[in-house]
Amino acid sequence: MIIEYLEEFGGLPAVDFLEPGSETSAALPAADAAAWRIAENGWDGERTWEETFTRFLATVDASSVTTIIVGCWPEAYDSSADKVIDALIAARERLPRLRAVFLGDIIGEECEISWITQGRITPLLQAYPELTELGIRGGTGLVFDAVRHEHLRKLTVEAGGLPAAAVRGITGSELPALTNLELWLGTPDYGGDAEPADLAPLFGGEQFPNLRHLALRNSEIQDRICAAVAAAPVVARLETVDLSLGVLTDDGAAALLSGQPLTHLRSLDLHHNYLGAEMRTRLREVLEPAGVRLDLDPGDAEEDVDDGEVWRYVSVGE
Repeated sequence: MIIEYLEEFGGLPAVDFLEPGSETSAALPAADAAAWRIAENGWDGERTWEETFTRFLATVDASSVTTIIVGCWPEAYDSSADKVIDALIAARERLPRLRAVFLGDIIGEECEISWITQGRITPLLQAYPELTELGIRGGTGLVFDAVRHEHLRKLTVEAGGLPAAAVRGITGSELPALTNLELWLGTPDYGGDAEPADLAPLFGGEQFPNLRHLALRNSEIQDRICAAVAAAPVVARLETVDLSLGVLTDDGAAALLSGQPLTHLRSLDLHHNYLGAEMRTRLREVLEPAGVRLDLDPGDAEEDVDDGEVWRYVSVGE
């Protein structure tokens, strides 16, 4: 479960948009000094997210806004983000400096990550050709058609289950400026049906020529992902690799060690794992002398045994 809102995004502190005159409002910062979180849960039935967004545009200097965090919208478990996306697209002339958007900064008590109903993402990228960072939370209903975008440098998609079609759309996109890619692949129980083959264009290394930081996280098939990473040409030019939050066992770690050298990496994040003590030692002996920062913290990973069958879980599911 995700229990905390973003504290920063796009290099700026997150600030909740609260209209002047409300009991909890304070003096608003400069429009370009904040990552503006705009949320409207609609529990009182009085406002839509789009109405709150309209008031935001009328209150701040919209022409100076660089970063927007979309918080909860009414009935996010049942109502897609398409109306939110449409509102952002309709405001593109009023937001000429917008460079970073996070779509779905929603915590568990509002809507579990795997219940968040997303929408069509590609039109948003097409409407903002200067966008450099995009974050998305939620995989249900997520549609990400392949697109060419010249300036996007960082793409993060957090999900309890990421649909294979969306993965193929992302890895089939032409993103020449992309340096950071983070995908939470999740589990089939929550729609995460992607296979390593769906990531083939990414692994080949030609699709994203400037990629330096790769995170393939929260996957039920983390061992198979590790085996694919071990042989992926793209790894040779990466600086950091993050394979955390998933069901990583000794088999996946052994695949990493038997594949191409990883000693050029600045860091390798494997936290939340099901590794044995001997494998942890092997990883440290191979990578730490080369200066690789290694995170092997098992975190909250715990096995359940039921009638002799072992069950292991990703860190973020429901």
